[in-house]
Amino acid sequence: MSISMPGKNRLISDFYELTVQQIMDKRVWDLPLIEENDDVFHVLSILGGRNHIWVVKSKSERTITGIITEHDVLSILAPKDLPSYVFGMPDIKSLQHGTAKTAKDIMCNKVISCHPDDKILDALHKMVKYRLRRLPVIENQCIIGELTLHQLIRKYYAATQYHPLIDENGSALEGDDNGL
Repeated sequence: MSISMPGKNRLISDFYELTVQQIMDKRVWDLPLIEENDDVFHVLSILGGRNHIWVVKSKSERTITGIITEHDVLSILAPKDLPSYVFGMPDIKSLQHGTAKTAKDIMCNKVISCHPDDKILDALHKMVKYRLRRLPVIENQCIIGELTLHQLIRKYYAATQYHPLIDENGSALEGDDNGL
């Protein structure tokens, strides 16, 4: 037997209707960005303190071309054992063999993104479908922020503690990782 909790159902419905812009991290200056041609050691230095890096053509334009996660680095750190003969050109991205030299060499170039006007429900569907914990927020082909699962969890939990989802201006409230 389940107990109906109309207040909770309304809360989650209201949460789903928020836009990405209302929750996303708007601190563009704090986004982990790296240029495609930066060397792999610069990538490693950033990943020492972050779990991902957005790869852009240039930091001034912020046109996103890929993402690098800790898992991508694991694949280049692990030693590659090759058979004595190989047919064709093997795809070996490795520090051991010197084939991973730049951010572009190791990035994933399939970037799933969202727009500031997208509903949180749509962003959550993308996160589930593609098994992602973060989405870059793209406007006019530029990264303007990011939306993370961590931010969504914090925002929803705060709302369950009787904190409003948004202020009278339609912005996320303090304590939501937005640097406001």
